[in-house]
Amino acid sequence: MTNDFKNILAINFGGIGDEIFFLPTLISLKKEFPNSKITLALEPRSKSVKDLTDVIDDLILIDVKAECKLKKYHELFKLILKARAGKFDIVISSGGNKLISLLLYMTGVKERYGYYTGEFSRQLLTQAIPLNKNQYACDMYHDLVSALTANKTLLPEINVPEQEKIPNSVLIHPGVSKLSVQKGMIKTIPAETWAELINILMEKGKHVILAGGPDDDECIQKIRGLVVPKNLLFSDYYGKTKSLKDLAVLIGKAEVFVCSDSAPLHVAVAMKTRTYAIFGPTDDKKLIPQSELVTAIKANDDCKIKPCLWEHRQTTCDCLKCLKISAQDIFNKMFL
Repeated sequence: MTNDFKNILAINFGGIGDEIFFLPTLISLKKEFPNSKITLALEPRSKSVKDLTDVIDDLILIDVKAECKLKKYHELFKLILKARAGKFDIVISSGGNKLISLLLYMTGVKERYGYYTGEFSRQLLTQAIPLNKNQYACDMYHDLVSALTANKTLLPEINVPEQEKIPNSVLIHPGVSKLSVQKGMIKTIPAETWAELINILMEKGKHVILAGGPDDDECIQKIRGLVVPKNLLFSDYYGKTKSLKDLAVLIGKAEVFVCSDSAPLHVAVAMKTRTYAIFGPTDDKKLIPQSELVTAIKANDDCKIKPCLWEHRQTTCDCLKCLKISAQDIFNKMFL
């Protein structure tokens, strides 16, 4: 295959974190086909990923999470029509659903790449790639293009320049998506623990910056009420980052970043900021790279099945021993 123009459709449904994981795949494609046009089909909630990169030329917004099944099928039919009208040369799709291969076949695109989900997928796809979930998510997605390029982009790369660091700073982003909370997927420590950590950090002379998105309002308000008032070492940036790119700039300015298992973690990986991420029911080995810049902080509990979320269950359990981490323990793992 030559490096001539290629019109490429990539399909990746999920949250903003999933789209950041998918960026290395798109970057490698752009390196292989520098004159290509890449269109990404994704959920509306994740469209802000385009602000972080110039490898995505166009978006197709598909609401596959619509509560009404009829609406969901209508959205998938819309994708098929747009794919047929777009005259794409190549289509690539993530997802382990057995119907993905049928969806790609219905697009009419000549070259189709997806995960192997049985003999049906082998018949309908140009190449059905083995799905290996037991690896860093960026690598899992990148397997999709192994037959198309020898390029291997290891980590997400975004179009935010390196920032001048704020001396002695620790940026705190406590939130996770509201959708995950609504679905019963609890992945972060309580607001009270975050506030206690902030107070400990300030007692130790750290300049603490608090940030969060619209989904984090309830948590942020609790933290504000518990943080030592009028401390000159505290900067409240909640509501001041108006976009994902604004948050990336702020993360780039921090010497240290502390967050939950959430999209800002993956932005921090791209910004190469020293990061400590709180992990409970999810598998840190699949969600952070092997890097000295990123450390998972986990409870020293006796749970026999953690990580359980996605591995053994679709929602978290009631006891959440895996998230019983004290503020002092977090501080100790960061600075002692």
